Amino acid sequence: MKVTILLVEDNEEMLDFIADDLREKYQVLTAANGEVALSILKEEAVQLVVSDVMMPVMDGFELCKSIKTSFDYSHIPVVLLTAKNTLQSKIEGLELGADAYIEKPFSPEYLHVQIANLLANRDKIKDYFAKSPLVHIKSIAHSKSDELFLEKLNEAIYNNLENEDLDVEHLAKIMIMSKATLYRKIKSISNFSPNELINITRLKRAAELLAEGNNKIYEVAQIVGFSSQTNFGRSFLKQFGMTPSEYQTSKHM
Repeated sequence: MKVTILLVEDNEEMLDFIADDLREKYQVLTAANGEVALSILKEEAVQLVVSDVMMPVMDGFELCKSIKTSFDYSHIPVVLLTAKNTLQSKIEGLELGADAYIEKPFSPEYLHVQIANLLANRDKIKDYFAKSPLVHIKSIAHSKSDELFLEKLNEAIYNNLENEDLDVEHLAKIMIMSKATLYRKIKSISNFSPNELINITRLKRAAELLAEGNNKIYEVAQIVGFSSQTNFGRSFLKQFGMTPSEYQTSKHM
């Protein structure tokens, strides 16, 4: 599936030009100002926002601030486009949480590279988190709002690791969120479904226990909610590329 980008620009000619160019690689949604953009974000799953700064009703700075301070949207990268080339303007955009700042006029190729780099870097961070046994879930946060959410989510999973039936429904009740909202938030931040993230969290906790060396492997499997040591071993190997015993040995050499 193509990544969905929301393009926000009040100049219709510029909007059409950039949108046509981006559609070669991405699914593009468009809005004429920040207020319309926010209404689109409520209805659509957007992976990145490209916004002009100078717009009526709600400008790019206000839109960026709304996105980066929102629980639902704070994970979305924002690229600001502006004819303002003053240092103060750049500082203002970055202070509001903008992930990139591009001055007009700009080449379409430059915008493509900025977008591709932002998306690729986030994918690398998520991949590193998933494959590294002791890397904390906070490493994939892109804002303070994301960090607080992930800490709360991690605590909720940790406190219920022994429950083999822990799933998105149980987790939603603990987090006091709807299943749909929780699913969308976890998926957008991590690229994983809630059940996949629960499994990764189980395995990361197992890695911590194995590194401490105070429990046998079958005990660790039980502590983190696996019904059998065999299933635990297979999952651990698939996630981290080594068996629990190999991992434990590497930590106590």
